[in-house]
Amino acid sequence: MNFSEQCFRIFEQATKAYHETNSVDATVHNPYPVKSIEFYLYLKNWIDAVQWHLEDIIRDPAIDPVKALTIKRRIDKSNQDRTDLVELIDSFFLDKYKHVKVAPNATINTESPAWAVDRLSILTLKIYHMREEVERADATPEHKERCERKLAVLLEQKKDLSLALDQLLTDIHDGKKYMKVYKQMKMYNDPSLNPVLYGKK
Repeated sequence: MNFSEQCFRIFEQATKAYHETNSVDATVHNPYPVKSIEFYLYLKNWIDAVQWHLEDIIRDPAIDPVKALTIKRRIDKSNQDRTDLVELIDSFFLDKYKHVKVAPNATINTESPAWAVDRLSILTLKIYHMREEVERADATPEHKERCERKLAVLLEQKKDLSLALDQLLTDIHDGKKYMKVYKQMKMYNDPSLNPVLYGKK
């Protein structure tokens, strides 16, 4: 099984598990050994699924402003958690390929493997929810047709992204590409870097 296939299988598993309760407050029951790559992949998609639905909730035009602010704070924390987890997954790849002899003409990729994994996780959720729209009992035929076309594009994108991710990992394994990971350094969450926060002291 290619790594992208493993990712998508675990992402689908987590997405399905989330939608059994469909609650942003549900507790994650990760079935994989702690600190394994499978554990991180499952957790990654669970965090993405929760944030997906928080983003839906906050767009309710009738939402109470106080509740909206609380959800915005949750989304901020979720974004930080997602970034931290992406960096953790990249650490897994850095360790896995640390003994590879890099070719003199090796090139760097525009994104690290884990950021491609991040995109695949989000794509899994897009596919799940677009398929829901296709199958909606109360939707018009026109709506379903539009969503079927969008679903076809998403499935093609999943195929292309999976191929690109697997090719990237093969190239890193063969020394044709090398990894260089930068910490995201999100400034808005850091009290020492956000002027609105440090200006209040």
